[in-house]
Amino acid sequence: MNRIKLLILDVDGTLTDGKVYMGEKGEVMKAFDIKDGYGLRNILPMHEIRPVIITGRKSKILEKRCEELNITMFFQGVDNKLEIFKEIALRESICINETAYVGDDLNDMECMIYIKEGGGILGCPADAVEKIKDICDFVSSKNGGNGAVREFIEFICERQGK
Repeated sequence: MNRIKLLILDVDGTLTDGKVYMGEKGEVMKAFDIKDGYGLRNILPMHEIRPVIITGRKSKILEKRCEELNITMFFQGVDNKLEIFKEIALRESICINETAYVGDDLNDMECMIYIKEGGGILGCPADAVEKIKDICDFVSSKNGGNGAVREFIEFICERQGK
């Protein structure tokens, strides 16, 4: 097994509970788990794994969270996650089998299958849709936004013997 160098993350339903809190001026709040944040900001860099966020929604809240966690590669408003992943892998000289992906819904499926078929590792929260759970190497015991990403990070590091 190759060493994982890149962790691709969805946001809503993975780093958050999937709920979108809306006010009259639009999105007003998202809840992020501190343990997930610690994993992204502290554990991944120790193991030379770079986090990359690819999400279909756009959110100023997410921009702020990425800034807090030192995540410099994040892509919002993405319709085709696979296309973005391929561009990142090419630019960063990352092989598919050096990639892990954590997602929760059908908009993640195409990219997840591509990564799985290329030898990468897939994970999802406990409350992911069944079709996503069926293809994953790791299904967290926790729901999205409640430490599922942290569990997947620990799974990746343990699998690599770290």
